[in-house]
Amino acid sequence: MIVVKSKEYLDGLLGMTGAELQTELVDAKKELFNLRLQNATSQLENTARIKEVRRNIARIRTVMTRKERGLA
Repeated sequence: MIVVKSKEYLDGLLGMTGAELQTELVDAKKELFNLRLQNATSQLENTARIKEVRRNIARIRTVMTRKERGLA
């Protein structure tokens, strides 16, 4: 995954459909799992990436909720 600024990432999420957001959420959760596994085995060099992915998951969920409620 390419690292982008949070505003650019959020703008990209707002342009996605519900199915695309669901796919993005699944991909982010898989990435978080892999990062945690690497961290547990001392293979992860950039531990800040875990925090970034967690925040991206929260952003995705927020956009999904806003779209469900018709606020987007």
